[in-house]
Amino acid sequence: MSAIEKTATPRARTGLFAALAIVGPGVITAMAGNDAGGVTTYSVAGASFGYDTLWMILVMVFALGVVQEMAVRMGCVTGKGLAALIREKFGIRPTLLAMVALLLSNTATSVAEFAGIAAALELFGIPKYVSVPVSALAVWLLVVRGDFRRVEKVLLALSAVFGLYVASAFVAQPDWGEVIRATVVPTFRPTVPFIALVIAAIGTTIAPWMQFFAQSNVVDKGLDVGDLRNQRIDAIAGVVAASLVAWFIIITTGTVLYPQGIEITSAEQAAAALAPIAGQYATVLFAIGLFGASLLAASVLPLTAAYAITEAFGWERGIDRSWSEAPAFNSIYTFVIFFGAAVVLIPGAPLIQLMVLSQTLGGILLPFMLIFMVRLVNDRRIMGAHTNTGWQNALAWGTIVTVICLTVALFGLQAATALGLL
Repeated sequence: MSAIEKTATPRARTGLFAALAIVGPGVITAMAGNDAGGVTTYSVAGASFGYDTLWMILVMVFALGVVQEMAVRMGCVTGKGLAALIREKFGIRPTLLAMVALLLSNTATSVAEFAGIAAALELFGIPKYVSVPVSALAVWLLVVRGDFRRVEKVLLALSAVFGLYVASAFVAQPDWGEVIRATVVPTFRPTVPFIALVIAAIGTTIAPWMQFFAQSNVVDKGLDVGDLRNQRIDAIAGVVAASLVAWFIIITTGTVLYPQGIEITSAEQAAAALAPIAGQYATVLFAIGLFGASLLAASVLPLTAAYAITEAFGWERGIDRSWSEAPAFNSIYTFVIFFGAAVVLIPGAPLIQLMVLSQTLGGILLPFMLIFMVRLVNDRRIMGAHTNTGWQNALAWGTIVTVICLTVALFGLQAATALGLL
C-alpha cells in the first residue's frame, strides 16, 4: 500500500487517480502530459522550423518509453513512490535537492497551465484578469472540497479535441516523403531558438513530474511484480499514443503555418493550424481543447508536487487533511496553484512564450530526476532481479547526457551572443 493510499480518504483517491479505474497509469500519465505547454511547444516547433524537429519525436519515443517503464517497474517491485525511494537511498540532502527541482519544475509548468487557460478564454473574449483568478480558485476548491472524479472525465474528453491534429495533418496534404525523411534523419540548427525549443520539447515529453505521477499511480492501485507485464504494455501504449499526437501536431503546423511564415505568438495563430479540418470552428475547438487540457493539468500538477514532497520527508498529507493536520501539504498545493496564476497575471505577460519557457526549464531540470531514477532502478537491494538491462541504461544515460549537452550549448550560445561573438 502506498503512502498516498495510506493517508488519503476515498475522496482523495478518486480525486487524484479517478481515471485509473478505467485507464492504466501509463496511458493516463501520457494523456496528462499532452497539456497546454506540450501542445504549444509542439505547435511552435512546427510553425517555426517546419519538419526539422520531427526526428525528436522518434528519439523521445524510446527515451520516454524507457523512463516510464522504469517508473512503473519501481512502483510494482517496491510498492513505494519515487520520493520515498530517493529519501531511503540517498538521505535528506539529496532528497531536498530532488524535491526543490520537482517544485521548480511543477511550479513552472503550472504557470504554463494557467497561461493556457488565459489564452483559451481570451479567444472567447474573457480577459485573463477574470479567467485566471476564477480558474485558480475553482481548481483549488474542486480538488480540496469538490468531487474531482466526474470533472476529470469531462476535462479528459475536452482535451481529446487535440486528436483533430491527426485529421488536419492528412487534410493539409503534407509531403509524406519529406515527413518520413525528417523523422528518421536528424536536422540540427546551431541557434539559440532551435536548441531552446529542442530542450523544451524534451522537457514537455519527459516531464519530471510525470515519473512521480506514474509511479504513485502504480503504487496507489496496489500493483505488484505479477502486474509488471501488463503495466509495461500500458506504459508503452501511453508513450506511443502521446508521441503520435505530438508528431501530428508538428506535421500540421509545419504544413499549414510554416510555409506562410507564421510564427506562433498567440493562441489564434496556433488555432489556425486546425483550419483545414475545422474551418471556421478551428478557433473555438482549439480553445476548448486548450482549456480542458490546461485545467486538468492545473489540478494534477500541484497535487503531484504536494504528495511527492510530503512523502519524501514523511509529513502528513492528503486532501482530506486540514491545514492544522497537514500544513506542508496544503501550503505546497496552494502555493503552486496561486503562484502559477500570479505570474500569468503580470501585465503584458507573453502567454505563448511563457508556456514554451516553462517546458525549457523542465528540460533543464530533467537530468537531476533521471540520475536519481537510474541509480535507484539499478540497485539490486531495492529492485532484486528487476534492475535495468544494458540497453535500458544506455538509453537512460544517453537521454541524461544529451539534455546536459544541449543545456550547456544553449547557455554557451546565449553567452556568445551577449558578448557579440555571434
